[in-house]
Amino acid sequence: MSRCGVPSGVKALLYDRFGNRDQLRFGDVADPHPGPDSLVVKVVAAGLNPVDYKIREGHLASLMDTMFPVVPGWDVAGVVVATGLDTPEYAVGDEVLAYARKDVVGGGSLAEFISVPVRTAAHKPSEVSFEEAAALPLAGLTALQSIRRVGVAAGQTVLIHAAGGGVGSFATQLAVLAGARVIGTGSASSHDYLRSLGAEPISYGERLVEQARSAVPEGFDVILDYVGGEAMDSVASLLIPGGRVASIADPRAAALGGHYVWVRPDHDDLAELVALVAAGRLRVNVAGTYSFEQAIAAYAELEGGHVRGKIVVTL
Repeated sequence: MSRCGVPSGVKALLYDRFGNRDQLRFGDVADPHPGPDSLVVKVVAAGLNPVDYKIREGHLASLMDTMFPVVPGWDVAGVVVATGLDTPEYAVGDEVLAYARKDVVGGGSLAEFISVPVRTAAHKPSEVSFEEAAALPLAGLTALQSIRRVGVAAGQTVLIHAAGGGVGSFATQLAVLAGARVIGTGSASSHDYLRSLGAEPISYGERLVEQARSAVPEGFDVILDYVGGEAMDSVASLLIPGGRVASIADPRAAALGGHYVWVRPDHDDLAELVALVAAGRLRVNVAGTYSFEQAIAAYAELEGGHVRGKIVVTL
């Protein structure tokens, strides 16, 4: 046993070099220990995100340093098993969730135990399952912070691209909660789902601008882009003068006077989100749950690009 009570030789999913999914393997890593301002958490569930495989493929190598072998995953829900010297908010046995992104890519959430910076964590209410909690952090924070960046408010009309995706599902609900009218883009098969979130659906494709103008002839106060590419091509045609745009996928948003958003770990924001879930005001759509042994298959489904909601791996 290690000095923090975590068994040595922690089982993990990991990779030793950048590459495709073939690089993933199961193995043992050193047991994590709590720094002065971190917790060691026994992982109950880990949420998967597209950024996980983009990091593995090397696309973020110029942005973040990497320490191999890498255990993927930034979203986690679990139980505190050890606390740092400066973490008075938490005690052993507390149930928590976290967007456990660190300054160096390395020890992620696809492992039996993870070291979690205290600034990235929040207490998990008993009303929220571990699976829901693990699916919330990165996507929920991205939605909340992008909405705040552009100042979505009651009475506004908001266009959300990829409104049924992992981030878009949260953004749609949060914009509706703020009192905005939401038009959401998505495939025809997702339209009933978008309506259930409170959005008025329109389809992707060549008629996007026509459909959007038909729904909102005067143009949109805010455009939130969670897909990039062709979605950003239509911004100039659909945004009112003085309107605001934010994108998590396309840096052209900044050139249009808007915001190119990179999500930040934030305790207060995460606590606010999970409280909304506990109160039944924000829905978490867990699209699929896989066992730890099925984690590579879970990434295969995620990389297929047709997931509505979030995929969670349970340990």
